[in-house]
Amino acid sequence: METSDTPVDTPDAPTGIAAQDWDTASVEPTYRAAVEDLLGALAYGELAAFERLAEDAKLAPTLGDKAELAKMASAEFHHFERLSARLAEIDAEPTAAMEPFAKALDDFHRLTAPSDWLEGLVKAYVGDSIASDFYREVAARLDTDTRSLVLAVLDDTGHGNFAVEKVRAAIEADPRVGGRLALWARRLMGEALSQAQRVVAERDSLSTMLVGGVADGFDLAEVGRMFSRITEAHTKRMAALGLAA
Repeated sequence: METSDTPVDTPDAPTGIAAQDWDTASVEPTYRAAVEDLLGALAYGELAAFERLAEDAKLAPTLGDKAELAKMASAEFHHFERLSARLAEIDAEPTAAMEPFAKALDDFHRLTAPSDWLEGLVKAYVGDSIASDFYREVAARLDTDTRSLVLAVLDDTGHGNFAVEKVRAAIEADPRVGGRLALWARRLMGEALSQAQRVVAERDSLSTMLVGGVADGFDLAEVGRMFSRITEAHTKRMAALGLAA
């Protein structure tokens, strides 16, 4: 997943669960369930990203581009392995933890299948970054051990700079490409937010984490501000690509 440009609104000093380690925080069953769900969602997201990048490599116009995508796919799979191992460490069966999120993510990828190389690049840059922004917002309120892992697997795989370079070059070569890709990116934004809201709504532990109850949750006003920050970061990324938001 991609490095985020979104400023995460965190307290000056961690409080509550955010100041605790996993052994202390996980005594609360609701919090443990929420973390298992969060890591399960992330793990399936990384596995899906690996599959998608490997598939996108088939559309690459040059051997160098193909190799670059293969390297990024490998990084995503390594992230998946770390998350899967962590789930096992906390006595959660990795496949069972991922299963509730498979359909929503598969539906997203089915509805946003790219038709060409450039659409694939924009999807990876825009779609993955929206997900990363969301997880970073949540990570600020997690226990120290879980937060460190989540932030580590959200590290940039290099796809961001690669996508920006290739998309801007394509638009410079043919400005008409920009309009098509801008429409595509707006569609991705809408689908990504819709799927994220669906996942949270269907998992009680995640919705409880987000809106009070555990992990110093957001109040409803803060949820609104969170999505505003995600939208602002999306606008910045569109500008970096040379596209209108």
